Amino acid sequence: MMILVSMVVLLLWCGRVAYAQESVVLIANPSAPIGDMTRETVRAIFAMRQRTLPGGEAAHVFVLPDKHPLHERFTKEILGVYPHQLRLSWDRLVFSGTGQAPNEVGSVEEMRQRVASTPGGLGYLEKGAVDDSVSVLAVE
Repeated sequence: MMILVSMVVLLLWCGRVAYAQESVVLIANPSAPIGDMTRETVRAIFAMRQRTLPGGEAAHVFVLPDKHPLHERFTKEILGVYPHQLRLSWDRLVFSGTGQAPNEVGSVEEMRQRVASTPGGLGYLEKGAVDDSVSVLAVE
């Protein structure tokens, strides 16, 4: 019985560790001195309503396709909206001629590369996929 309880506790602990490593983080090009951002600012930038970063630099937003699991998690966990709500806001801007949709990338690796190589680049990754080529920003 004690062995069974120990195994269950170990499995639960491992699951929490794996989940913690898979948390979604906001990333930026390291050249931009952004610092932490509020959820409202991040939401405005990713909804393409705010076109500059807090430091005044032009924002270049990168997103994964709407159905990508990481994109779905980012919109729900960080932005607090569903992916289709974000898509509707982009479509309104594009169809009205008042704005544009963000840059869509095809993979997590492309996301990291494009944000790292674009001044003002902003995107998201799983925490475990972050390397020194990008900066992680806290969302307050």
